[in-house]
Amino acid sequence: MSGSDAGEGVILSPVTSPAVTLLIADDEEVTRSGLRMLLAAQPGITVVGEAADGVEAVERAQSLRPDVVLMDVRMPRRNGIEATRQLLAEAADPPKVVVITTFENDGYVTAALSAGASGFVLKRLPVRQIAEAVRVVAAGEAVLFPAALGRMVAARPLGSAEALPHAALTGREEEVLRLMATGLSNPEIAESLTVSLETVKTHVGNVLTKLGAQNRTHAVVIAYESGLVVPGFAG
Repeated sequence: MSGSDAGEGVILSPVTSPAVTLLIADDEEVTRSGLRMLLAAQPGITVVGEAADGVEAVERAQSLRPDVVLMDVRMPRRNGIEATRQLLAEAADPPKVVVITTFENDGYVTAALSAGASGFVLKRLPVRQIAEAVRVVAAGEAVLFPAALGRMVAARPLGSAEALPHAALTGREEEVLRLMATGLSNPEIAESLTVSLETVKTHVGNVLTKLGAQNRTHAVVIAYESGLVVPGFAG
C-alpha cells in the first residue's frame, strides 16, 4: 500500500487471510472506541478487546491472545515501548505489534520498533489503510514508512545509534538490507537483484540473525541508525 503521507507509506505484500484478532491499546477512550468501531467493520478483522494503558495492554494480550496489538506509545503506567518489550519477551506465542501514533516524528516510535514492533501507522491514515497494516503484520510482513522513519532516526540524539557490525554482513546482505529499508518486499528484492526468492529469504534471515534484530523493521531501524542507510535513500 502506498499511503497518503506524501507517498511514503509502504505496506508489504497485500494479504488475503483468515480473520485477524486485534487488541487496541490507547489511553484516550474516544480514540480507542472510534478505532474499535471502525476497524471491527473492516473485512477480516475481529476486535477482541481494548486496553487503556500499557499494563492493561500486556495483561489483556496475555489473556486474549490476539494476533495483533495496535499499540499507542504514549500511555500511563507503562508506555507502549515497555509494553511491547514485555509482551515479546514473556509471551510464549507473542502477538505482532503495530504502533499507532499521531506524529510521524515521534521519537517513541523508533524505540518501539527497536523493542520489536513490526511497524507503525499514523492515526490520521484512512481506516482501510490501518486495517490493511494490521492484516499484513498478522501475516508476518512489515509496515514501513521509509522517509518518515529516516527522519525519526535522524532526529534522535547522537550516541543513540546502534552499531551495525559491517564486517559481519556480506556485500550482498548489505545490499538486501538497503533494499529492505526502501520498503521492498522479498519478491521485489529478488526482482531487483535478479536472484531467486529463496535466495532473498536466506539473505534476509542472515541479516536479522547477524544484527540481532527482532524483525525486518527493527533491522531497517538499525540500518538507519548506523548510517548504512541515510534519509532520502531510494535504492
